[in-house]
Amino acid sequence: MNREEKNAAIAELTEKFKNANCLYIADTSSISAVDTNNFRRELFKNDIEMLVAKNTLILKAMRNSGKEFGELEGALKGTSALLFSANFKSPAQAILKFRKKGTKPALKGAFVDSAIFIGDDQLIALSNLKSKEDLIGEIMGLLQSPAQNVISALQSGGGKIAGIVKTLSERN
Repeated sequence: MNREEKNAAIAELTEKFKNANCLYIADTSSISAVDTNNFRRELFKNDIEMLVAKNTLILKAMRNSGKEFGELEGALKGTSALLFSANFKSPAQAILKFRKKGTKPALKGAFVDSAIFIGDDQLIALSNLKSKEDLIGEIMGLLQSPAQNVISALQSGGGKIAGIVKTLSERN
């Protein structure tokens, strides 16, 4: 790879990092070519893009992106596959699904909406993350619940109150 090709690769990766709110770095070493292709298919089904580049190029692109990746830069050792996705938990779920057959790919680290996760032990936590839409839906449900209870109590109680008033008026 000559200098122009390296600069082009760094520029491409820099743009990916600038636009990414979700980035996973996985260790795909010791995975056979057949398994790698199967893993790529699984990722493709879930709208996850996988790129493989040299760690030095990835590091330069990270630093050029203007984002703070912190400890994630330290995860760039050995073979590194970059996984980009719009859905925060899709890459973790895809890795877990594929790992039912073995121990690879292993998670080196992840960048999720400015939060950094380091190590393979974070994979379960990442797969259980709730999306922004999920959280908004839960909050809306919680906020609507008390209002619905008050309305239903008023509606059911309205008949009782009218009955009591009618009974009292008939007694007089």
